Amino acid sequence: MSGPYDDDRSRRPPPTLSHSPSGAYGNPTLDDPPTRTSTRETLEPHVDERSQQSDELYLPAPAVEPGKEHANAPIVQAGSVTGKSLTLVIAIMCFLACLTAGAVYLINQSANAWLRDISTEVTVQVDPSDDPKATEQTVKGVVDLLVIQPGVLDVRILDSKESARLLEPWLGASKELANLPIPRLIAIELDRNVEPDFTGLNKTLQERFPTASLDDHRHWQNQIRTVTRSFAIGGIAILLLVGAATTAIIVSATRSAMASNREIVEVLHFVGATDRFIAREFEKHFLTLGIRAGVVGAFFAMAVFFLMPTLMEFLAGGTVTLAEFKRLVGTGVLDAPGYLLLALVVVVIAALCMLTSRFGVFRILNSQS
Repeated sequence: MSGPYDDDRSRRPPPTLSHSPSGAYGNPTLDDPPTRTSTRETLEPHVDERSQQSDELYLPAPAVEPGKEHANAPIVQAGSVTGKSLTLVIAIMCFLACLTAGAVYLINQSANAWLRDISTEVTVQVDPSDDPKATEQTVKGVVDLLVIQPGVLDVRILDSKESARLLEPWLGASKELANLPIPRLIAIELDRNVEPDFTGLNKTLQERFPTASLDDHRHWQNQIRTVTRSFAIGGIAILLLVGAATTAIIVSATRSAMASNREIVEVLHFVGATDRFIAREFEKHFLTLGIRAGVVGAFFAMAVFFLMPTLMEFLAGGTVTLAEFKRLVGTGVLDAPGYLLLALVVVVIAALCMLTSRFGVFRILNSQS
């Protein structure tokens, strides 16, 4: 039979014969049969190369230590939330909160110092009369009566110059003060452990010396307490506003982070991650952000309080001297408890960021389910 197959077979080249270089007699003979190169031998080098490549492709992956699979791949990326701008806003909020807390603390410390000074000292005022000698006798009689009273440690008479000096902040330094009928003042230092009977003492003074009156400074104590409470309430109101603004900012940032990481959250839910796990990742992100921003804001607030004495010295002038300004608002420098208060503000800001993001994530996930 003949056909196309015969044609193809006839067209193929004959097999190549490979003879050895030399036979037994130096010529090709039947003792040296030809060596035929098979297709298998021809393809063996290519097969070896392919097997080597396949072995390289299927090499085992390098071992990863347990617990470090996701160490470098957080769910909430730092760039997913506007990091710098959000950190700046939280730092400003913490700065305002630290300033408010520090100012309230300083005012409270100054008010407590006033109350301590006032509570340990009372004043007896003797109205002047037309006869200076009679006024002096009345002053001496009042001193003799006060010395024998229980709870009185010291009695000191203020002369007319000292009394006029007390009026200078309101009336100014003028020679006309010497011509004014200024009452005589007697300062009484009290024992803190023994509380005197101010009502009975005032009644005794009125009976024996009609021109003498006792001022126990209770009115001023109530005024100081009222002013201090007003400042404290105002400071608390400012802190609440700062906290509300911080909460609103974190809620908005949490929504933005959830929207930008929606695909990741869906994949996590698909592989079986719980809402608690997802919320924990957001907590870590916002807790770190809150601590970092809080430390920056508290640092600048501490710098303000550290430079406060210099600012007070620059602002004090005119009739209000630096000493009187310090007596009014204190030294302006925070002590160790004051700095601890600022650190507490940082902790509160960081905790507020963390808890707000946690509840915000739970709310968003529950609304989507």
